[in-house]
Amino acid sequence: MATYSISLNMEFVRSADLDFAAGVAKAAALGYSQIEPMVHTGWGLLSEVGYFHSFSMEEDPLLMKEICDRNGLRVSSLSGHSPLMKPEAAVARLTRAIIFADMLDAPFVNTDEMLKPDWMDDDEAHDAMRYSLRKASMVAARHKVFLCVEPHGIYTKTSEGLLKIVDLVKSDWIGVNWDTGNAYLAAAEDPYEALERVRDRVLHVHAKDISYEHADRERGLVTGTPVGCACGEGVVDWERVLGILDPLDREITLSVECGTIEQAERSLPFLKKVIGNRLAEAG
Repeated sequence: MATYSISLNMEFVRSADLDFAAGVAKAAALGYSQIEPMVHTGWGLLSEVGYFHSFSMEEDPLLMKEICDRNGLRVSSLSGHSPLMKPEAAVARLTRAIIFADMLDAPFVNTDEMLKPDWMDDDEAHDAMRYSLRKASMVAARHKVFLCVEPHGIYTKTSEGLLKIVDLVKSDWIGVNWDTGNAYLAAAEDPYEALERVRDRVLHVHAKDISYEHADRERGLVTGTPVGCACGEGVVDWERVLGILDPLDREITLSVECGTIEQAERSLPFLKKVIGNRLAEAG
């Protein structure tokens, strides 16, 4: 039987223009015990001037840990989203994110296929993704960090397409980060039936709800969205999601992916109530 822990994706402070340290303090103040930071290579201007929460992997990973430790938080996973169809970018970013995660005792790095270049056909796209995942999987195996691919693009909008990518490289260290909101918006198939088909490969979940207005406006027109609304205030049937995941014999992290501080605040008590006695820790 699965148990669940609750984390908070740092995108919740993007709309507030907060930097990483301020966002961590805000997450702790809201009552969260875990976060999912976004990481990037190089030196992002908005992050450097304190207007964006993403953390540069040019920095010492132990600096991130110090900031989290000061606030009583741990890193549950890293948002290391990298363009799998662009190996010259994906390989460097994913491998560094995996090493970073190992230093933080974070077991998961999340990614997706991102955008397909217009000049690339389907075979070329999957060959490129296979190369990116092969390189990353070797590093993941050495560092014992799971690389999780989520539904967020033209291929991963279906369960078949998602599993095809996950299986491009045979590795125990590649699995699925199920994004509840992206799967609903894509509308390529019933999102709950799709989750049942990929369930055995699910290692991590982006707990993203979609408001009714957002669903009416974009469902079937997009393959994903950066953030959702507060969990419990949208279209996602959370009892059904957990019911599908319950047979898994492992702890599943539900990383809240919402757009505002207020939504993050409301999401935590809702998820605790839905999870009930399946909560693995005080989240």
